[in-house]
Amino acid sequence: MLDKTAAVILANETSKELPEDKGTVLLCNKPLIRHVFNSVKFIVDEVVIVTNTQERAEKYAAILPKTAHFVIDSEETPNFLSGAIAGFEAVQSKYTLLLSYDAPFVNKELALFLLELAVGKTAVVPRNVNNEMEPLCSVYHTKTALDTAKEIVTKGEGNLQTLIESLRGVRYISKMIAEQMDPDLHSFFSVNSLLDLKRATVILQRKQ
Repeated sequence: MLDKTAAVILANETSKELPEDKGTVLLCNKPLIRHVFNSVKFIVDEVVIVTNTQERAEKYAAILPKTAHFVIDSEETPNFLSGAIAGFEAVQSKYTLLLSYDAPFVNKELALFLLELAVGKTAVVPRNVNNEMEPLCSVYHTKTALDTAKEIVTKGEGNLQTLIESLRGVRYISKMIAEQMDPDLHSFFSVNSLLDLKRATVILQRKQ
């Protein structure tokens, strides 16, 4: 029997470079967060959205299917690590794919590959030739990552890279391998500005 898998989509931060809530920004007439949700909804057993207010959760619930579940990151200053902790606590699955709500082009084949590689590991993390990691679009053993993340927070540290470096049994994969499934590595592209949004529109039009 295969282990259950989850996707946690972090939507607990905002961008000052976009005129509205990033999750609701339209990319080819579809909210950005909906693109991310659609990319994983059929390949995992559960999808959890982490955001920082009930108001945002309700806003996203109105534009996502009812199968999406929401959890509030109640930290005074939410960040990726606090969001990951909230997400890991909320899911029931053994392995969790961690994503950002501004990455609309997650490749399904690559995501499945990462989930399959995670069996028996504490995490599967893509990185480039300079050893720069992609903590988002990585897979984590949920309980181990949660326990380790909580320890990091108690020491006053606080980012996903520290979490990965603190885990034993991480499997790193080269982006050269990821390119075999996602030739343009668009899985790691995120929308943080109006210029990024224009680029994303061009990318999506080409894909279609």
